[in-house]
Amino acid sequence: MVVLLEGEGDPGEHAVTPGTAGSSDGFVLSNGQDDEYPDEDTVPIREAFRLVEHIVDTGSWPADARWVVDR
Repeated sequence: MVVLLEGEGDPGEHAVTPGTAGSSDGFVLSNGQDDEYPDEDTVPIREAFRLVEHIVDTGSWPADARWVVDR
């Protein structure tokens, strides 16, 4: 899951893979929270790395990225 936040408390925006069925476990946080995410709200790991690299290099999503604003 690739999420961009503008600061603490910001719901942010996240990368998506529209039309993907199913769901996947997230990870367990230090407070014991264990979330499950619809696969549509995640991207394959190689795509996640590509998106993050582009965002770090340019400060914005790649032109071909699919993402949703959660604000």
